[in-house]
Amino acid sequence: MLCIGEVVGKTGVYCIKKLLPVIKEEEKIDFVIANTEGVTGGFGLGKNHSVYMRKLGIDCQTLGEKGYYKKDIVDHIVKAPYLLRPANYPPGNPGRGWRVYECGEKKIGVFTMLGQSGFPRTHLSNPFTYAPDIAEKLKADADIVIMDFHAATTAEKYTMFRLMDGHVSAVVGSHTKAISADEQILPGGTAVICDTGRTGSMESVGGLDPEIEIEKFLTQVPERSRDAWKKPELQGVIIEFGEDGRAVSIRRIRKECEEVPDAGESTGDQD
Repeated sequence: MLCIGEVVGKTGVYCIKKLLPVIKEEEKIDFVIANTEGVTGGFGLGKNHSVYMRKLGIDCQTLGEKGYYKKDIVDHIVKAPYLLRPANYPPGNPGRGWRVYECGEKKIGVFTMLGQSGFPRTHLSNPFTYAPDIAEKLKADADIVIMDFHAATTAEKYTMFRLMDGHVSAVVGSHTKAISADEQILPGGTAVICDTGRTGSMESVGGLDPEIEIEKFLTQVPERSRDAWKKPELQGVIIEFGEDGRAVSIRRIRKECEEVPDAGESTGDQD
């Protein structure tokens, strides 16, 4: 299984287009999960982009606190089984927080949760009380269960790792857009990593043009962010599982995109 770090902007989409087919063939990947909530301009995911990412070979797309930022995704997420928003949103919210996917002879359950620290605009239910129950429900139908924990702090992520050890096959962290070097398999057979990083420009601020992001910090005046294109790279982890659903191995992957397009090259029909 390949879990891809947050895809940011057109550069991230370009990396998926160019590198994902190569990685899937080289590594014999059976299933691909990616956090795509930064695809559309770095802030949210638009309908057209979500469809395009699915066509590029991503089996499951997870979202976070920016999941509803684009207006057209609210109606689309109800119809798109490959899209998952955080399961700890209020009951009745558009979309789903978990799903079981067919993968050959195996069934893979995936769910995503939003952390509580560092999200001043989004206040969801406590993920620590929801996660174990959802995991048990998925285990009844799935051979492998994966949790994407979209959280800002290391402390919160490691607390979740320990809580879920032995209850799920893997917990992959997302949100910080900086890949961490702490991948490991816990005693209960759960593979974990604090953050799967980002897919997009490495010479940037979270995948975005540094000049604009610096100016926003200096002045506190809102300005439209812009894609950064220098040193595009796909980041994430590859996890292997045994017949019992426990993790066998987890390793980081960083693949640089040698071909760098002009910033104006089309990577989808939605800004």
